[in-house]
Amino acid sequence: MHVSALLDFDVVPVDSADAVTALLGVTAPEKPTAKRPPATLQIVLDRSGSMGRGRLAGAVRALLELVDRLDPTDDFGLVSFDHQARVEVPAGPLTDKAEVKRRIRALQPGGATDLSSGLLRGIQEARRASGDRGATLLLISDGHANRGITDHRRLAECARSAHGHGVATGTLGYGLGYDEELLGAVSDGGTGSALFAEEPDTAGELIAGEVDHLLDKTAQAASLRAAPVGAARSVSVVGELPSARLDDGSVMVELGDLHSGEQRRLLLRVDVPGTAALGAAQVASVEVTYVDPASLTTYTVSLPVSVNVVPGDDAAGRIPDPTVRTELAYQEAQTAKREAAASLQSGDREAAAAKLESARRRLAEGRPSAPAGMRDDVDAQLDELGELARRARRDDAKRVSKAAYSSQYQASRKRGRAQQGPEVRPPQAPGGDDPGRRR
Repeated sequence: MHVSALLDFDVVPVDSADAVTALLGVTAPEKPTAKRPPATLQIVLDRSGSMGRGRLAGAVRALLELVDRLDPTDDFGLVSFDHQARVEVPAGPLTDKAEVKRRIRALQPGGATDLSSGLLRGIQEARRASGDRGATLLLISDGHANRGITDHRRLAECARSAHGHGVATGTLGYGLGYDEELLGAVSDGGTGSALFAEEPDTAGELIAGEVDHLLDKTAQAASLRAAPVGAARSVSVVGELPSARLDDGSVMVELGDLHSGEQRRLLLRVDVPGTAALGAAQVASVEVTYVDPASLTTYTVSLPVSVNVVPGDDAAGRIPDPTVRTELAYQEAQTAKREAAASLQSGDREAAAAKLESARRRLAEGRPSAPAGMRDDVDAQLDELGELARRARRDDAKRVSKAAYSSQYQASRKRGRAQQGPEVRPPQAPGGDDPGRRR
């Protein structure tokens, strides 16, 4: 695991309150040449009445293809739900793929939507089959929970508790009728993907992509903890990435599972009050902890974050690092997408379009100073923000809201899957290349 930090300002003025933004890069280990360990995949599938009209049939086709791609030694389980949960395929090795496929083909749409019963039963199956090895759970639904537990926070806590026991939970919203905030809350708690598919072919492609990442996983249950050090007053996460503040003042971000070579990025704000001593000063410490899925060994990589304290006149002419500032504008655009989605849900099309257009203008203003390796990324965002703003005014509001919500989620939490932008390299060397200490 490689961890790096890049500051927007690596110097701060002596005896003056200041703040710096650190762009952290976390890169997963490359996939080893040895045979991968068995994986555990648990599907929780909505089979309520609304899954008729070809949606359930499309999910069935995707699951049949999924079974073909897994090895006989991989664990696979399927729980379906309508007004109650039902174990269609008990989680376990795929020793009889023909029988598993027969059970998948037999699925039929039913009644109401008790999403919580399906989620909880799926978590039980995933934990039973995977033991200490960890598992991936994908919840697929096209509707709103109208039975059982329906509160978003409680469902997110179910997924968060499962993550604490090694089960990473992602979601796939299917069609235009599902509750993106509910599924997003579950994905936040479970540190998985929040996907959106309007029609069956897209759903199949997204499910296949999730399987690719599962089979290429080289780090699981990864988390990042950042703490203020020395003169620093506090650290906080910038952007849409969920975080929790611990009792000691540090912040914790659950990164979930990472595939081979995947890079995650996140921004930290470090508040530094007046520092009296000139010279190098550490202001934060960063630790990334993860589990090697092959050996089930836990590793921790540490990285200090330091600044140089200089006379006020020397600090007056400092220029912000363009990579950090470009990433900051990029993440501000993701916040605008989430806010636009909320405006569309409340019926305010103009407010949604205005938020997206404002974010596009801010990102465009910074494009000339963006590093060459990030310009394609910025251009793609400019195009997307412009298109979303146009669609916000004239397209189906549900469709645009879900597209904006899913886009910001993937860009905030799963951006590294596209390998966008240059590698984030540290301004100082200490600790960044440490392969990790065993714990």
